[in-house]
Amino acid sequence: MSSIQLLPDLLINQIAAGEVIERPASALKELLENSLDAGATDIAVQLEGGGIKRLVVRDNGGGIAREQLPLALMRHATSKIASLDDLQRVASMGFRGEALASMAAVAQVTLTSRNADVAHAWKIEAADGTQSDVTPAAHPQGTSVEMRELYFNTPARRKFLKSESTEFAWCEETFKRIALSRPDVAFSLQHNGKMVWQLAASKSTPSPYPLPEGEGFGGLPSPSGITSDLPARGLSRLASSSIRGIEGEEKHSLQQRITAILGPEFGQHAVNVERQIGPLHLYGIAALPAYSRSTRDEQYFFVNGRFVRDKVLMHAVRQAYQDILHHQRHPAFVLFLDMPPEQVDVNVHPAKSEVRFRESQGIHQFVFHALQDALSATMGSTASNQSATSPSPSGRGVGVREEPQPFAPIQQQTMTFSAAQPQAAYKLWEEAAVVREQESAAPQQDAHPLGFALGQLSGIYILAQNQQGLIVVDMHAAHERIVYERLKTAFDAQQMPTQPLLIPVTFAAEALDVATAEEEQEALHKLGFDIAPISTNTLAVRAMPAMLKQSHAETAAREVLHELRDFGASRALTERRNELLATLACHSAVRANQQLSLPEMNAILREMEQTERADQCNHGRPTWFQMTLAELDAMFMRGK
Repeated sequence: MSSIQLLPDLLINQIAAGEVIERPASALKELLENSLDAGATDIAVQLEGGGIKRLVVRDNGGGIAREQLPLALMRHATSKIASLDDLQRVASMGFRGEALASMAAVAQVTLTSRNADVAHAWKIEAADGTQSDVTPAAHPQGTSVEMRELYFNTPARRKFLKSESTEFAWCEETFKRIALSRPDVAFSLQHNGKMVWQLAASKSTPSPYPLPEGEGFGGLPSPSGITSDLPARGLSRLASSSIRGIEGEEKHSLQQRITAILGPEFGQHAVNVERQIGPLHLYGIAALPAYSRSTRDEQYFFVNGRFVRDKVLMHAVRQAYQDILHHQRHPAFVLFLDMPPEQVDVNVHPAKSEVRFRESQGIHQFVFHALQDALSATMGSTASNQSATSPSPSGRGVGVREEPQPFAPIQQQTMTFSAAQPQAAYKLWEEAAVVREQESAAPQQDAHPLGFALGQLSGIYILAQNQQGLIVVDMHAAHERIVYERLKTAFDAQQMPTQPLLIPVTFAAEALDVATAEEEQEALHKLGFDIAPISTNTLAVRAMPAMLKQSHAETAAREVLHELRDFGASRALTERRNELLATLACHSAVRANQQLSLPEMNAILREMEQTERADQCNHGRPTWFQMTLAELDAMFMRGK
């Protein structure tokens, strides 16, 4: 073994670059964070070749003094911490002092900066661990960092970089993360001479360093001719979504930035999240389960303004969505957690993408309950927050008529429709239309989000009319959610209502089921069941939860016994409590082709409006769908 020796500084920086500068997106993240720490209000990014050939970040921050430019490119040189106390209370985005030194070790870096109190800017260049002299340069107040030919001197590392399009996609994602965290800062992004994003700050203030007309970074066209408050890609991404419950100027600016980056559909399917307990403050928006994704591409969590991927936070989010999200789907959200810096350690990962909380369990519960409460709001409580022009849950709404006709419940017999319509059904429909016309002249009754039932379609769907237009409800999925929420509430309160059966339901059972019924009487009573063995292979259901249908007594009993047998009473009533109650609710909900009267259908609609998470069934599928009058007019080309 060779003797121990000190590594040269260049090699040390190149090793650090392997951790800090994994790809161009990593360098972009470090430079954007430095710009924000410098107090910049306008940041422009220019990329070439996905950031591999050239990456420029220009800001209008405080700038760097001439004598400090060489220090800025040296390892572990920073203005953000000076003591251990500073490290334990990090309030800045960057603090390690490794980024610029690592870039200078594996790329050609040019640093140009100007303070507000000096006549002109100064520039320094670095490559292969050597620095040039500081020379005068032309530059407005602020700093520009240009990085060229990443990993030009370490070709083995460069081979690990992906294609230009892939590297640009990573850079764009990094850009969006930083831009989401600071709606008060203007951002722009160019790639290969094409403007991709341009996002205005929440407060319209002129840029302190306007570019000369027709001149951009590196001779590229100036972005001044592009609409300042819209991303250049897709000017249709208007910041005009109606996120439920967001109020105030600060939240409105956040809403605009989120909508500009993630699109209006995200906002149309989102609820406001906000809770503050002492120094902990969680706010942002979370998409409803109907907007679930097949990937985790729209999950943004910021801790003190820093984007993080934290297991504690993600587990809290998953638990909040567990009852309403379809399997193999992922929620979408943009959430911000503000807390005292000393309560979170951000110095646990070279790229600062992970954090460690001092009280992780408390943070988990805080995030979980805040998000669960926001997602559990009933339709009745959120209806007042939505205007008549709010987009429909389908995401396809284009508004409603200016003066929607009043509507009221139809006191008629049930109307059911199938593929083969008898003539009597058409006559019944005509009679119902006459009733509607007569009742439209009467004073409008209290509005209900889901309106009033018109009839059944194929014995599966409830057709209803509300102020916006037509509502289609999956009656089994909706009733399943209603029963499920009732069962959860009763079980948690240990007040499960029990219905004794006049005639016990007997059924043949396996020996293990009979033994389970004998051993788990206490657990069965907690669930509202009285199941007793009457022989070695026969069980009798003497009582069951009042919410369940007696016609399904045998099926429900078998499900409960199998759950207790396979997982044990303790686990079945704690870890698997939701799965067990959901199974019982599914068996008790109304079935397809079950004929309901109008009062029964209206009863389901009213219960949906008062039930938490009624927008989705227990499996995460939607329970209802809205078609606005404007959509129907467009289908039939009315007004054209």
